Amino acid sequence: RPGPEQETLIIEARLEPRDRELGASVSVNGVCLTITESSAERFSLDAAFETLRRTSLGRLAVGERVNLEPALRLGDPLGGHLVSGHVDGVGRVRSIAARGDARQIWLDLPGELMRFCAPKGSICIDGTSLTINEVDDTGLSVGVIPHTLGATTLGTLTQGASVNVEVDQIARYVARLLEHRDVEAATRAEAARELSVDDLVEAGYLDPGEGRR
Repeated sequence: RPGPEQETLIIEARLEPRDRELGASVSVNGVCLTITESSAERFSLDAAFETLRRTSLGRLAVGERVNLEPALRLGDPLGGHLVSGHVDGVGRVRSIAARGDARQIWLDLPGELMRFCAPKGSICIDGTSLTINEVDDTGLSVGVIPHTLGATTLGTLTQGASVNVEVDQIARYVARLLEHRDVEAATRAEAARELSVDDLVEAGYLDPGEGRR
């Protein structure tokens, strides 16, 4: 249902009463949205156009299945990794291969996200917490077990499909810290190159006349 600066998603699903209260947060294909209307059989959520543009929600069709997850509460079991529902980018399915009853899915990701990805690390695909198997220059592969294939929309993915991607929060923070450290080191090195003898004398590291020829 379109609005002036947003669209309203109306989802038919039965959630626990505490999970469908007005104002509650729900992850829809990995995107954190807020419930604005609710009944026992369905609920509504508003998605801003920026959200629709930056995620795959803008490509949803009426009747399409979506992955749902209510917000985690303190004391709830944590079976995967911490996910915020703030999508980092949209990936594309490169290939899907059967591995017995499981599947190996290769995804191409936006280049800026690859530095957060490593084998055995965590990744969230359409709201599903997964472990990275392999990484190459442009993407990564994940293994999806039969239970996950049946319980989520990952079982219906096809080659070329778009998926929402959220990288591991810990990887993001570590990368940010390393970037900050590198910037500080470069700043110190640049400052050291710009020091003159007069600067060292003024700071008291050299006596007047010392170091001059």
